[in-house]
Amino acid sequence: MRSLLSISVLLILAGASQPAAAVEYPWCAVYGGWGLGGARNCGFTSFAQCQATISGVGGFCERNPFYAAAARPRTRKPPRY
Repeated sequence: MRSLLSISVLLILAGASQPAAAVEYPWCAVYGGWGLGGARNCGFTSFAQCQATISGVGGFCERNPFYAAAARPRTRKPPRY
C-alpha cells in the first residue's frame, strides 16, 4: 500500500509543470478603432506583422508600452599585448 502511494505521489509531481514565463512583444494591435474600448493583442514581433493582422478588420498598431528589448550580451574586447 505504501509503495502504491509513493508511486502515485511521484507521478503527480512528475506531471506538475512550471508555469510558462510571459513573453512580451514590441507591437500591439488594438481592435475597434481609436479609444473605442476594443481588444488589444500584444503578440507581434514586427509592425508589418501587426498591420497584416488588422487589415480588413479595423484598428491600429502601436508600440507595446510594456516591452523592454532584451539586453545585448556584453562582449569583452581581447586584451592588448
